[in-house]
Amino acid sequence: MLSQLIDHGFDLKRLTPPRSGMNLHCMAVSAGYEQRRNEHYSWDGMKRGTAPFLVLQHTTFGEGILEYAGVRHKLTPGKTMLVTMPHDHHYFLDRGGHWEYFWMVISGREAMRLALEILSHAGPVLTLSESEIDRLVATTLACLTTPSVSPGQAASLGYAALTTLHDAAFRAHAHSAQTHPPAIDRVITYVEDNLASELHVDRLAGLAGMSRAHFVRSFTAAVGTPPSTYVLERRIARAERLLLATEMSVVDIAAMTGFADGNYFAKVFRRVRNTAPLAHRATRFEAA
Repeated sequence: MLSQLIDHGFDLKRLTPPRSGMNLHCMAVSAGYEQRRNEHYSWDGMKRGTAPFLVLQHTTFGEGILEYAGVRHKLTPGKTMLVTMPHDHHYFLDRGGHWEYFWMVISGREAMRLALEILSHAGPVLTLSESEIDRLVATTLACLTTPSVSPGQAASLGYAALTTLHDAAFRAHAHSAQTHPPAIDRVITYVEDNLASELHVDRLAGLAGMSRAHFVRSFTAAVGTPPSTYVLERRIARAERLLLATEMSVVDIAAMTGFADGNYFAKVFRRVRNTAPLAHRATRFEAA
């Protein structure tokens, strides 16, 4: 598929579907295939307006740079960047550099929800498999070559791109989970998918088909930590990513990660990470 995009050549297009009588919330807005060579190319995620949207950009040749949450990422061939706007990040071409990539802009509240889940799990730079790259290329080509895009097509293209990134983001977890016994695998998958819900040990033991005592022993032996500690670690890790990757309030992050309220979340976060949630968020402004 990538060869077809190369044959198509450098191009960019803004999609302008006609107004629809029904609101769709994951809409491809524009797409392109570009190269930057020895020129000024720089985007500040806080200077692209106030309306929320996301950008995904896949490197095919050369190298770009992304500075995100205090970390400097090299966007080399095969790397896919996902960022939301507005957000404090910066991506650019180093002086004298060469960067070739294809990209899509997608908007809508469902698009943002999917993007934030991907970011909270995998961060802003993903490594796609060959088949996943083909899917992303096909979506970009469809944006560039479809003469007149309908609202439904724009939504379908937006979903196609984001579900490709979703598969890439959660593939690594699926593979790693297979190293555990099937019963423990089921519990780990359930925890990852339900961090906002109550995750009592008795409930998890039931999912594993074990008594509470046998489950605690089996889980601890397989994973290396008791189930209650594992759940807390996963909640705090998810909360950390949401603090850095989004502008969500502490109250909303608490709700998304299974804490009773914002005050309790802040207390637990401070105890576990030795810093307040908003102080942790402020670290993204620090230099790499």
